[in-house]
Amino acid sequence: MKTIAKLGLCAAAILAAASTSFAQNGQNQPASGGPGSPDVVTVNDPEGAPPDPKNIPFTLPKDIKWTGRPGQQETANLYGDPNKPGPYAILIKWYPGNFSRPHTHDKVRNIYVVSGTWWVSSSSVFDIRKTYPLHAGSTSTDEAGAIHFDGSRKGEKEPGVILLAGIGPVNSVSVDESGKPIPRTPAAAAPAAH
Repeated sequence: MKTIAKLGLCAAAILAAASTSFAQNGQNQPASGGPGSPDVVTVNDPEGAPPDPKNIPFTLPKDIKWTGRPGQQETANLYGDPNKPGPYAILIKWYPGNFSRPHTHDKVRNIYVVSGTWWVSSSSVFDIRKTYPLHAGSTSTDEAGAIHFDGSRKGEKEPGVILLAGIGPVNSVSVDESGKPIPRTPAAAAPAAH
């Protein structure tokens, strides 16, 4: 399962590298030419029409549907569902000054820091001074059963946004300072974990 979960994140990187290599090798590229030739177009030239959504479905940043607690922590589903069987990927946006509490997950989850800074700790004691910064471009793994907490420290200029991928369903369990599971109660409806 760990290998399968990592494949999702790795596949995106491999495809990006392969397409870059493909383009650099001149494959499927128009012949070089003079002014107006496709290989001399710059960002200053007019943009093309949007791609056909049947061929390349896309969502612009302004159209991403975020749910959760605005100004604290929000989630956007990219595909699948962490609560159902199968692969999934979500974006999590941690606003400055907000953190989960120490918890574990029963399955491996792979993370890529998309923007900002994501602060993490592997301690079972909730102490933000123990968090370590992972900046945009960093990758991480939530190992199955490993205690951690995460979020964004006060003073950050922007939220920390992470891409999280794994295989569902995922069960998250809050833990006490000794690392023992905290029993769920009906009053604790809001999950403490991401």
